[in-house]
Amino acid sequence: MKPVIGITCDVFAENGQLTLRRQYLDAVVQAGGIPVVLPPMQEMSLVSGSLNICQGLLLSGGGDLDPSYWGELPSPALGHISPVRDYFEIALTRMALASGRPVLGICRGIQVLNVAAGGTLCQDLQTGMSHQQNAPRNHLFHDIFIEKQSRLGRIYQASRMRVNSFHHQAAKRLAPGFAVTALSPDGTIEAIEFESGFALGVQWHPEDLGDFASKALFEAFIASSQLQLE
Repeated sequence: MKPVIGITCDVFAENGQLTLRRQYLDAVVQAGGIPVVLPPMQEMSLVSGSLNICQGLLLSGGGDLDPSYWGELPSPALGHISPVRDYFEIALTRMALASGRPVLGICRGIQVLNVAAGGTLCQDLQTGMSHQQNAPRNHLFHDIFIEKQSRLGRIYQASRMRVNSFHHQAAKRLAPGFAVTALSPDGTIEAIEFESGFALGVQWHPEDLGDFASKALFEAFIASSQLQLE
């Protein structure tokens, strides 16, 4: 039996349209999981019900997070936020962490993971290095340096790689129990992981790359989710 992977999606307040790029679904299927799209909901019983059908949770990319979740005022550079999505994903992530379900956060997803667990974000990077590429999504834009002894390091089997980049926010103060496992050359946090269990976030978009290392990341996530069925 294959594990069911819940994948969060975006919602547009103007017309209620839900959006999710197909690459997330394809990456889960290719790694051996069954993808299920989880639309944002507000009732806690529906939030928990969404999680209960899943063995793993994939937090997808998207817009900015409301800084009120970590006690800051909005920066002038704050982009589009979705209050409905923020509420749903933070509640869902907290439930997933409490239940021990595997969590993989991608781009916005690493930020949701950190904030849900008690961390903060930098609202707008000002490091002198661009993290928003104007290039095809599979273009390798900048290097990252990976902690070799981390879960991510064991999955990727490398201490340095090139990745794509589509963000202007990033993890700042790390949530308790998490460790930084990859940095960009300017010191921006590119990956975090929980010290026990599979809760891992990456700032880039591995679903767009299709290389061996990116496939290995999804395979490790699905394998960990598979254990929920045993």
